[in-house]
Amino acid sequence: MGWISGIAVYLVIWWLVIFMVLPWGNQPLDAVDVARGHAPSAPRKPHLAIKVAATTAIAGILWAIVYVIMDQGWISLRS
Repeated sequence: MGWISGIAVYLVIWWLVIFMVLPWGNQPLDAVDVARGHAPSAPRKPHLAIKVAATTAIAGILWAIVYVIMDQGWISLRS
């Protein structure tokens, strides 16, 4: 895998993982805390920095697994 395709694979994995990580630990606002015009299902504290760090770590591990699988030739995208 070349470095450009490696970056592309990492970015695809990262975006897939961020959408899986975003719901972790979310608690909706109480009914009295909802301001006019805001969604009552909005998270109280989304902790985005922690979720981005977790996503980066998980995506790095998954990318390493994909790299090993493709480097060893277990799965090949070439004919």
